[in-house]
Amino acid sequence: MNHYIADFQRWLEAEKGYSAHTVSSYLRDLKEFNKHLQPQSNITSISARDIRAFIVSLHGTNASSSVARKLSSLRTFFKFLVREKILVTDPTATVAGPKIGKNIPVFLTVDEVFKLLEEPGESDSFPVRDRAILEFLYSTGIRVAELVSRNLADLDFASEVVSVRGKGNKERLVPVGRHAREAVVNWLPQREQLILDRVKRGRQVDHEPLFLNGRGGRLSTRSVERLVKAYGERAGIIHTVTPHALRHSFATHLLEMGADLRSVQELLGHSSLSSTQRYTHLNLDHLTEVYDKAHPLSKNG
Repeated sequence: MNHYIADFQRWLEAEKGYSAHTVSSYLRDLKEFNKHLQPQSNITSISARDIRAFIVSLHGTNASSSVARKLSSLRTFFKFLVREKILVTDPTATVAGPKIGKNIPVFLTVDEVFKLLEEPGESDSFPVRDRAILEFLYSTGIRVAELVSRNLADLDFASEVVSVRGKGNKERLVPVGRHAREAVVNWLPQREQLILDRVKRGRQVDHEPLFLNGRGGRLSTRSVERLVKAYGERAGIIHTVTPHALRHSFATHLLEMGADLRSVQELLGHSSLSSTQRYTHLNLDHLTEVYDKAHPLSKNG
């Protein structure tokens, strides 16, 4: 089976254009499934019963969402094998996945966002950079992986947009608000200084990244997650603040202000509208207000 997994990996990378992180997740799930199989199993002998037995073995130690993801990985793999005519039928076709509750995304109120953006201060190591990161995440709604992989050249100040390469290697242009652009401009001198300091230390320099760490290298997703969480705690926000919470906040606030779902889908880089529909959890007061203003039979209409 390892031979077919290697072919599948090449297909994901070359034809689908998936990121290294996504490909790694697929491979991890497939290798786990492979370990579960009997030693004498071969690719043509794998049945729906084998798939179900694997899924059952995961319950109790994995969340439903994790089980669903592993099954999704298997579905993609076996569909690939059918497409390549290695298999005639897909053994996952009749296997039902676990039921997953619909979780409402965690998001911040507008007031909480304002508090968060004001948190970076003189006591912090890189307050100007951190303010730029927070502003950029909220202004664009991009994923943390998309943020740290942005280069300075991706940001077009004249057109006020940033070029983002997201999941599936798909490129999209996302508007960048004035406050975020100004915060980035304020950060650029310190960015240049970090690069110069790295040159002085005789280290290899990458001039491209938009955001750098204290050593002048590209900032990591883990570092961004830590700093966002820390500023959220200092701002007194009850729930844990993550970069993804800022992405949720971006989408929620746009919809609350009247943006249409299709536009938000495009900005977020969702391939399916159903992914964006999770954000239609607008508060009742707002919905009532819209109804009163717009419905012909409302009391105030």
